[in-house]
Amino acid sequence: MNLRNWSRGHTFGLLIGLISPLLVVPLIILLYALIKDFYFIQLWNKFVNNPLTAGKFISLAIILNLLWFYLFLNREKYPFAMGIILGTILYLPYILYVNVF
Repeated sequence: MNLRNWSRGHTFGLLIGLISPLLVVPLIILLYALIKDFYFIQLWNKFVNNPLTAGKFISLAIILNLLWFYLFLNREKYPFAMGIILGTILYLPYILYVNVF
C-alpha cells in the first residue's frame, strides 16, 4: 500500500474498522450475560477492570469487521475494504499483548 494513493475511502474504512468493534462490545457483553445468566453490570465491571477479559470481548467484537469487509468487497469498494483490514490489524498488538503476555 502506497501512502500517496491514500483516499477518503481508506480513511472511512479505517474509522469503521476501529470504531465498530467498540460499539458492539456492550451488545456482546449483554448477549453473554443473558446466555450465561450473569448480571450485565458484573460483566461490564470485569470488562473495564480486567485487561484479559477486555481482550477476549474485543476479539469477539472484531468479528463484526468481517461483515463490513465482505459488504464492501461485494460492492467493489476496495479502498473501504482495505481500511477495514487496516483497522482490524491495529487491534492486533493489544490483543496479542493481553492474551499472550
